[in-house]
Amino acid sequence: MREQLFQYLVSNSGALGVEDILLNFLGSAVIALVIYITYKMSHSGTVYSVRFNVSLVMLTLVTTLVMNVIGNNIALSLGMVGALSIVRFRTAIKDPRDTAFIFWCIAAGICCGVSEFMIAGIGSAIIFLFMFLFGFVKTNDRYMVVIRGERKCADEVRRMMDEQFAGKQSLRVQNSTKETIELIYEVSSRMLEGVSKHSGRELADILYSAQGVSNVNIVCQNDELSR
Repeated sequence: MREQLFQYLVSNSGALGVEDILLNFLGSAVIALVIYITYKMSHSGTVYSVRFNVSLVMLTLVTTLVMNVIGNNIALSLGMVGALSIVRFRTAIKDPRDTAFIFWCIAAGICCGVSEFMIAGIGSAIIFLFMFLFGFVKTNDRYMVVIRGERKCADEVRRMMDEQFAGKQSLRVQNSTKETIELIYEVSSRMLEGVSKHSGRELADILYSAQGVSNVNIVCQNDELSR
């Protein structure tokens, strides 16, 4: 009974044999390990998600499984596309580079699923090199400088900001009442560092020297939640 069941599974598993299937998964596992190491080494954010990295490995293996099932069968491929089209993924991508890793996993799984190990190996080596090099590229974070004080200090604050940033700062928000005013400027991290280097003082200390300024807040604004 066991031998008959085994023969049935082998004879109805498509064009691939057991050895071919195991070889495809072995190649997929090796590529998935490379992707795992690359993501861990190139991740430059403050929050490293081990679960997401493990999911990259699983995505590579699952894609290989799907390709083993499809093979060259057009009917199965159309049916698989129809089945996957009803699945909706709502996982938030915190870092735009994570999308590149997801596509890498899918492409590697497809290559290994059709036994194209040469393409998977050379392609993964090239992607590994680029991901490793560009993984250390950091974004130029934006900072919001929030200045609050009396209305009479508004002109002095504008003059001081123009003097420190040479007019390159952007005034985003201006809120005022009869007695107080709030100015919100957008600057970059390089611009803030330049102020400290040239004047030898922090921006907040410079702004507090203006009469009427009561609060100075500097808030980092970044679209990447992983930072």
